[in-house]
Amino acid sequence: MARIAGVNIPTAKRVPIALTYITGIGPKTAEGICEALKIDAARRVNQLTDAEVLAIREYIDANLTVEGDLRREVTMNIKRLMDLGCYRGLRHRKGLPVRGQRTHTNARTRKGPAKAIAGKKK
Repeated sequence: MARIAGVNIPTAKRVPIALTYITGIGPKTAEGICEALKIDAARRVNQLTDAEVLAIREYIDANLTVEGDLRREVTMNIKRLMDLGCYRGLRHRKGLPVRGQRTHTNARTRKGPAKAIAGKKK
């Protein structure tokens, strides 16, 4: 198993697909990495040489923010919004949708399971 950016990427998959297992690298970025390093996108990870794996690792370290650093940056951005007390920060703090979605119905992912209203009888 190749280890890149602290992640064991699957060896049987094609290189661009395997690179998407790293947080912060999507399909387009993965294809761009292969293009920049002149690695054929049809090759599998287990067919790569040690030098190619090292080149991928160095390219990612030099040009991209991935994994722990990316998570830390996103967390700090959310914390900054909450400290400012802006609308988006308040929505994060309350655990409600941040990007303008309706909450009258739906929004169960952010709000959690529905809570029954106690004491209401017919």
